[in-house]
Amino acid sequence: MTTPVCTSASNGMRWPAPYPSFASYVRARQPVLLRTARSLTANPSDAEDLLQTALAKTYVAWERIEDHRAVDGYVRRALVNTRTSQWRKRRVDEFACDELPEPEPLPGGTDPAEQQALHDAMWRAIMRLPARQRAMVVLRYYEDLSEAQTAEVLGVSVGTVKSAVSRALGKLREDPELDVVR
Repeated sequence: MTTPVCTSASNGMRWPAPYPSFASYVRARQPVLLRTARSLTANPSDAEDLLQTALAKTYVAWERIEDHRAVDGYVRRALVNTRTSQWRKRRVDEFACDELPEPEPLPGGTDPAEQQALHDAMWRAIMRLPARQRAMVVLRYYEDLSEAQTAEVLGVSVGTVKSAVSRALGKLREDPELDVVR
C-alpha cells in the first residue's frame, strides 16, 4: 500500500513523506544529478524534466534498493535509460514526398532579393546624408517617432526637424542610386 505524497485538494494539508531518507537524498544530491542530466540533453529544461522522471522511478523503487550508498548509480542508470527511451520515441516531423513544396509567391510579385537590394541602396543613400539630417530621418522613419518626439530627443525645435527632414527627403529623391526605384 502506498501513502499519498501530494497536497490534498480539500483541506490543503500535506501528507507526511513515507521516505524521509529519499527527501534528504534528493536535497543533498540534486545539483550533482542535475549536472548529469544536463550532460545527457542539450536543453536545460529537458534536463530538469529528465531528472524528475528518473527521481520518480527511484522513489517507486526506494524500498527495494538495499544499499542506499549506491543510489547515485541507480539514479544515473535511470537517467540514461529514460533518455534512451525518449530518444527512441522521438517524433519525426519530416516526410518524404515526390515534389518539393514551394512557398506561395509574395503579393505583387516582389522578389526578396530585390527588396534587400532596395533596402541596401536606401541605407547607403541615408548614410551619405549629413549627420544631423541622417539622425532626423532615422528617428522619424526608422524609429517611427513623431516630429515632436524627434525634436525632444535631439534637443531642437519641431520646425528644425520639419525643415531638416524635408531637405533630407529632397536629397534622397535626387540620389542617382535610388533612381532605379522610381
